[in-house]
Amino acid sequence: MKKYSLSSAVLWVGLCIIWQSAAAETIHVSPSGNDAWTGQLVQPNADRSDGPVATLARARDIIRGWKADTPLAEPVHVIVADGVYSLTKPFVLTPQDSGTKSCPISYERAPGASPVISGGRAIVGFRPAQDGIWQADIPDVAAGKWTFEQLVVNGTRAVRAKTPNQSYDHMGETVEVPLEGQSGKFRRTTEIPVSSLEPLKGLSEAELHDVTLVAVHKWCISRRFVSEVDHDANTIITIGEQLKSYSGWPAKTRFHLENFKAALDAPGEWFLSRQGTLYYKPLPGEDMTQAEVIAPVAEKLVVIQGNPEQDQFVEHISLQGLSFQHNSYRLPPQGYAPYQAAFATEAAVMVDGARNVAMVDCEIRHTGDYAAWFRRGCQDCEIRQCNLADLGAGGVRIGEGEIRANLNERTHHITVDNNIIHHGGRIHTEAVGVWIGQSGENTVTHNDIADLYYTGISAGWRWGYSDGLAKNNSIRFNNVHHIGQGVLSDMGGIYTLGPSEGTVIGNNIFHDIESYSYGGWGLYTDEGSTGITMENNLVYNTKTGSFHQHYGKDNIVRNNILVCSQDPQVAATRVEDHLSFTFEHNIVYWKTGALFGGPWNKIQAKVDNNCYFNAAGDDFTFAGMDRAAWQELGHDENSLIADPMFVDPENNDYHLQPDSPALKIGFIPFDYSQAGVYGEADWIEKAAQAEMPASHPFTR
Repeated sequence: MKKYSLSSAVLWVGLCIIWQSAAAETIHVSPSGNDAWTGQLVQPNADRSDGPVATLARARDIIRGWKADTPLAEPVHVIVADGVYSLTKPFVLTPQDSGTKSCPISYERAPGASPVISGGRAIVGFRPAQDGIWQADIPDVAAGKWTFEQLVVNGTRAVRAKTPNQSYDHMGETVEVPLEGQSGKFRRTTEIPVSSLEPLKGLSEAELHDVTLVAVHKWCISRRFVSEVDHDANTIITIGEQLKSYSGWPAKTRFHLENFKAALDAPGEWFLSRQGTLYYKPLPGEDMTQAEVIAPVAEKLVVIQGNPEQDQFVEHISLQGLSFQHNSYRLPPQGYAPYQAAFATEAAVMVDGARNVAMVDCEIRHTGDYAAWFRRGCQDCEIRQCNLADLGAGGVRIGEGEIRANLNERTHHITVDNNIIHHGGRIHTEAVGVWIGQSGENTVTHNDIADLYYTGISAGWRWGYSDGLAKNNSIRFNNVHHIGQGVLSDMGGIYTLGPSEGTVIGNNIFHDIESYSYGGWGLYTDEGSTGITMENNLVYNTKTGSFHQHYGKDNIVRNNILVCSQDPQVAATRVEDHLSFTFEHNIVYWKTGALFGGPWNKIQAKVDNNCYFNAAGDDFTFAGMDRAAWQELGHDENSLIADPMFVDPENNDYHLQPDSPALKIGFIPFDYSQAGVYGEADWIEKAAQAEMPASHPFTR
């Protein structure tokens, strides 16, 4: 028999005590677990009457039980093993699930694991049909228990069958009249090209009512179910709320039709019949006998549900290293009216009444709407180093569109840092990368935002000069690129509106911004933007201006590098009786178009100490004036017309050579390469993979 020394015995007892302590503060979750178990690890050869639990919800409930007995004395770690965890309803955390500052609660991936929390359901049993199409039967759809409007095949969002496959069709004239006895509902009759209506012939009434018309407005879209078609008059009838005068369907409005089987004619498209048959036309090389096909079931994936109006908060909780995928969005019967920034949508992760809640190193993918929304009564929360991709709407929302009277219900001090936000607007085309509404003291830094069809970052949500809450926001070191892509108009890399005193937009890069018609701007102050400083930003390759102010007050635009807008370079459009902005110590370098656009002879602005250079060698004017006339207005008395001597502008290297004349006008060089994500090399490389836009809903 082996003998143990006293010291060995003491060590063994100590290890047992440590193990018991660790067991009390750690819960393990595994796909092979059982919610009847305690969540504790057991020895490999032990009797499997205990072990990990199977769901996050069960782990949460165990913690509730602990807290009911005694307050937490140690931090709690819920360790989530590798695998897929399927949800049909969201994982909900309420105030009773809170940790404390000294004893926070984390739901985190196991070392080396990549757990996926999926609101979707796998579809199997595909078999070949006609014309290269495959089909699978879904009994729950046939029984009316389930339907869906998004589909992910082998990790890629498939395209709901639509026509035309590329670009758009264009409407003719349209007439809208109120429906008798149905308050707020209007009947709209719209002329449609014969070629668009032809595929709808032969549809039953029920099938016709499933067809969706998607109309593309200036800065938003609308979606409506088709009510009737008159093939003799070449018209289509839809029912919905009255469209606004500024966002109607004038003649030549772009549109497409989707969700009918005759439109299923291109690889990557799919259609779901009411009879429960899913049809899919594979992409080249796709093997449908091996394909992973996921359709969403759950409308939300995570709901953090505090009650700020009652001073009840969800606190000191973090989600770490988890992947949240596949939430559902379904078009409501009344359709979807045009809302700027997809304001009327929600998110896969909804957060209300939260304090010190964090998402770190997580993933949110394949959503039906936004990825995450810190909505009402959230403070000191963060989303950091998360990958948000393939989004039905946009990335992160902060705040609301209204000002809550109860201070506890106001959202502020939210951090959005070092995230990748790519491939958005796949359903709600007008969504933005990061949206801030009536919320201040937020930090939006080092994010890579790309492949959207509207604005990159939007902050404010007050039209005009009435007081707002979007003040003292810090929007710095972000890389916003390849947005607009010729789909929507009136958008920018950064878009602000309303009083925003103390907000700083600095050290960002905004590039490759392409609108459909007007409004592909880099820095865009609109609708009463007030008290904003835009400094040390690099803006290049925009369509209608590196900087544009529609109207605002006391904004400062200084020490920026503004390069190669198509036409013009800098724009100001509304004449007001106060100082609109100060434009100083900037470098403006271009090859096409005018230097200034708008009524600059009337705009109240301070413009001086800038460096201007037309790299094409063309003569240029200052808003139609020669330099002497321009200076008589008090502008650019100390500015230079000189080559700023970039290191390599043809390859987008806009660092200055040591003897740059721009230094003479007080320009202070800054290292714009610090913009974008930071950290490990693979994280930085992941962001770089979105340099070229992915396919979007209108052109493939």
